[in-house]
Parts: sequence; C-alpha cells; structure tokens
Amino acid sequence: MLDFVGTVVLVTAIIVSITAYVGAMPIASSRRIAVSLIAGLWVGTAAALGAANMFLGSNPLGPPTIGSTIAAPLILTALAAWLFPAVRAALAGIPMPLLIGVNTWRVGGAFFLLLAAAGRLGGPFPYSAGWGDIITGLFALPVAWLAWRGRGEAMIWAWNVFGTLDLVAALVFGITSANGSPLQLIHAGAGSEGAQVLPWSLIPTVLVPMLLISHGIVFAQLLASRRSAGQPAGELA
Repeated sequence: MLDFVGTVVLVTAIIVSITAYVGAMPIASSRRIAVSLIAGLWVGTAAALGAANMFLGSNPLGPPTIGSTIAAPLILTALAAWLFPAVRAALAGIPMPLLIGVNTWRVGGAFFLLLAAAGRLGGPFPYSAGWGDIITGLFALPVAWLAWRGRGEAMIWAWNVFGTLDLVAALVFGITSANGSPLQLIHAGAGSEGAQVLPWSLIPTVLVPMLLISHGIVFAQLLASRRSAGQPAGELA
C-alpha cells in the first residue's frame, strides 16, 4: 500500500513540477515541446533503470549508474546555461515564487520516515532526508509568498541554502549507506536500499536533480537582483 501511494504521489509531483517549470519558461511553444520531450526521456530512463534494479548498491554497476543518472541533468543543464544565452534566459525567466512553491511537494519526505519505520531504510539517511524535506516543504509556500511580494530576501536566502544542503546531505547519506556499494561507510540495517528501487528511486534520480536545478536558479536570481540593485553579494537587505 505504501508503494502504491508513493507511486501516485511521486508521479504526480514529477508531472506537475515539469509542467509548471516548462510552462513558465519565456520560450516559444515549439521549444516547450522539445524541453518536455527531453524531460520525459530523462524520467523514462530513470524509471526503466530503476525497474531493472540498476541502482542497487549490491549491483556492480549500481553506484556508477545512479551517480550518472543524478549528475547528468545537473551537468548538462549547467553547461547549456553557460554556453547558450537563450537557455540561460529561459531558466532565469521562471518566476522565483514558482521555483520556491514547487518545493511544497517535499512534505512528502514523510515517506522516508514511514519506510524507516517499516525497516526498509536505516541509519541517518531517512531521518536527514525526511525531516529536512518536511521542513523545506512546510516553509516553501510562506517563502514563495515573500518572493511574490518582493520581500524577505534574507528569509529566501536562508530557505534556499537550507533546502540545497538538505538535498546534498540526503545524497551523501544515501550513497554512503548503500549496502554492498564500494562507497559504503555507514552500515545500518537496510541502509538506503529502499530508495534504490521503484517507486522511491525516482526521488534521487529525478526529483533531487530537478530541485537542485531549481535551487540553483533561485541563487542566480537572487545574485542578479543584488547586482541590479548595486548591493554587495554578501549584504542582506
């Protein structure tokens, strides 16, 4: 039952998030279709690899496969934004309140706690990822409202830093507690194995890269706002 509910929530979150991001980009309809196709290919590939148990730490190809699946969209998006001004403008054109508000889905971090209670996750991973996501998700709408009103810059910075570090910590704990992986440092029951199979593998391979990209865009928008206002990057309004 937990897997069924998780599948419904995760697939809905992915579809709604991608639709919202792409729909908000200031680009032509033909380019929206192209971006949607690329995103769909990424999600489909991640789902297929998860279904084939290619992310398991006990699989010799597991660590490099899941690592590549997580890193590829981050690296490709960063390179595209750096090399092509049109891509950079499209990403920067996504409204900050939307980028922040989409993180409301992260209250679903409660699933990590439920999986830990069921013995399917162990060690610090589910608690770090679970509570970090819940806190980030609970504050997402209030912070998005501040961004919409053009206020609370310090709060937006703090929320964005916390949300980013939460995802990074979850990846570190997940990688180092993967049973059978050569990168395993934490030995605690099931470790992160529950997040290496469907539907939960969609979190690290799809949602985490997507949310890290959104956090990066928010950082870029905050810095651009500072530059346009003539304020030093380290000074809070």
